[in-house]
Amino acid sequence: MIDIRLLENDSDYRETGKSPAEFYREVLKNRKDDSSKVDRLLGLNKERKEAITEVEGLKAEQKKASQEIGKLKKAGEDASGAMEAVAKLKEQIKSLEEKSEIKQNEVNQLLAELPNFCHPSVPVGQDEESNEIVKTVGEPNSFTFKAKEHHEIGENLGILDFERAGKVTGARFAYLKGPLARLERALMQFMLDTHSEKNGYTEMLPPFLVNDSSMFGTGQLPKFGDDSFKTEKFPYYLVPTAEVPVTNYYRDEILSEEELPQRFVAYTPCFRSEAGSHGKDTKGLIRQHQFNKVELMVFAHPEKSYEEHERLTSNAEMILEALELPYRRMSLCTGDIGFGAAKCFDLEVHLPGQGKYREISSCSNFEDFQARRANIRFKSGKNKPQFVHTLNGSGLAIGRTSLAILENYQNEDGSVRVPKVLQSYMGGLDIIK
Repeated sequence: MIDIRLLENDSDYRETGKSPAEFYREVLKNRKDDSSKVDRLLGLNKERKEAITEVEGLKAEQKKASQEIGKLKKAGEDASGAMEAVAKLKEQIKSLEEKSEIKQNEVNQLLAELPNFCHPSVPVGQDEESNEIVKTVGEPNSFTFKAKEHHEIGENLGILDFERAGKVTGARFAYLKGPLARLERALMQFMLDTHSEKNGYTEMLPPFLVNDSSMFGTGQLPKFGDDSFKTEKFPYYLVPTAEVPVTNYYRDEILSEEELPQRFVAYTPCFRSEAGSHGKDTKGLIRQHQFNKVELMVFAHPEKSYEEHERLTSNAEMILEALELPYRRMSLCTGDIGFGAAKCFDLEVHLPGQGKYREISSCSNFEDFQARRANIRFKSGKNKPQFVHTLNGSGLAIGRTSLAILENYQNEDGSVRVPKVLQSYMGGLDIIK
């Protein structure tokens, strides 16, 4: 959630030469949103403030009139006229308080639907074509044979079954069998070990069900309600990512400055309805309703959050480099960046079967956007509490890492080599055949 007080400030926003409101109008336009929402929001808040000011004035009149009634009664004089005036004031106050509450609700609703500011360094563009390549690591694998896609490799090896998953559940689900199931488990263990033992994250196993407040806190609600799975009998959502339960760990709490940064790594299965993705990636494991992911999450001091953003992204890259998978880092443009992110790097792994790079991790700095929604603050000495900055990123999406291994480590005979770093996690297995 953005800070409405920032929009009302006329200062130069981050040396852009524009006021926060001017800059945010451009942000909305570049995010393919309606820039007139800024003026609507400011207008609603002005009406709310005016109603509150008027209420305060009427309450002062009411207090003065009530004192006058007391004097009249004490003197034995007729106070009926003054009492009628007080009654009218009470009605006016009640009406204005109701108006103020309505305006406050309208302000809150609009704030909940507005995306985050973009950092001034975010590339301007309408879609993924305007994303900028920050760096490329490793060369795409070339084969002496025609590279197969992961779903064909997996089905030929009998370790991936979509047909029976469709029978048991439905489309966009899969059975992983034998060595592929173990590969997912090995990757989960390898990622958790790396991030907790080498990169300094505290491992966490969070709940896989969360409530409405948690979904609101990280920005999934109200905007992405259609992309979520909600239980009918209980007021819970299946987690779309570990970002939701881990970020809300400190909801409505105040940390001390000395406790920052807080870094967590968590595994969860993830559940997404993929609303709006009909017809996209219908084959294979790219876009499933259920998938596994290891998530990195940081609570940072505002002055250090962009250092933490680089650190977190580099930690995710470490996994790709250990697995010797070619990848590139992309800086997402204004038209492709996520709703709550102020700046985002996507890591894209090369898939020889598809002959293209595909996203395997998104590493975002939300600044205070989520902390404001979830009311997560920190206190420094005697200063007033202020909002932390939150960051998260996949470290990595396990299913996409599995399919990247199938495609990059495939052999002409259909077998698949196991990356060296994973062989000890696979009980010494060095080839899947």
